Amino acid sequence: MEEIGIRDVQRFLSHLAIERNVAASTQSVALNAVVFLFKEVLERPLEGMEFVKTKRKASLPVVLTREEAGALLAHMDGMFGLMAGLMYGTGMRLMECVRLRVADVDFGCKAIVVRDGKGGKDRIVPLPVRYERELQTHLGEVEAQHKEDLAAGAGYVFLPNALARKYPNAPREWIWQYVFPSARLSRDPKSTRVRRHHVHESSLQRKIKEAATGARIRKKVSSHALRHSFATHLLEAGYDIRTVQELLGHADVSQTMVYTHVLNRPGVVPVKSPVDF
Repeated sequence: MEEIGIRDVQRFLSHLAIERNVAASTQSVALNAVVFLFKEVLERPLEGMEFVKTKRKASLPVVLTREEAGALLAHMDGMFGLMAGLMYGTGMRLMECVRLRVADVDFGCKAIVVRDGKGGKDRIVPLPVRYERELQTHLGEVEAQHKEDLAAGAGYVFLPNALARKYPNAPREWIWQYVFPSARLSRDPKSTRVRRHHVHESSLQRKIKEAATGARIRKKVSSHALRHSFATHLLEAGYDIRTVQELLGHADVSQTMVYTHVLNRPGVVPVKSPVDF
């Protein structure tokens, strides 16, 4: 490894971009791995590298029509149907929905608090009236399960940021439990404590794809398509882009502007094809 130097690394990274035509994220992974190797293993930090970078492609998000969103949700039921409905109804990201805790749902104010979202920020999104009663029923079932766990000597949940040390009883309290818990208990490999974690995100992703197939939606539907549809349909309904930006938790309005292109409204006046004049 001693004969490999910075020029070799630069040629390798440029090769990935020019000849292999890899995605920008793939080149970034390769760069991080090589930098770690030279700094931590070879103890020869790389500095001042210059190489051809893969350009990130600006792609438009996949957005469902209102009819497609309705058909998708009609093909889902139970807990996963509720989760998908809330994602479409609030604009939550996949993991934001999966990690919801009981205390985050405020039925009195008809709101959901999304904590520690992208960028470590909290935000408030509206609780869809359509799913209010279903969510209450679901939480009733989850609470009954939690009481059974407590009776069996379990009932613990993971708490971040040293909260468990500061509040020793909190991991077993109802308000800290996950809204969408796993069907199984699991043993933490570090503490060896038996806990009930949240449902795995891959399960929801799989159910959404199956529903899209069942609804015969001819688009590449993922969980994120529900968030994209939420934003687009709000703009269609006349909500201003700053409001949508706040609900999505975007740091900059330029991130939200992509939905105006989906709407075919890059400017103030909708663009009409000349063949339709």
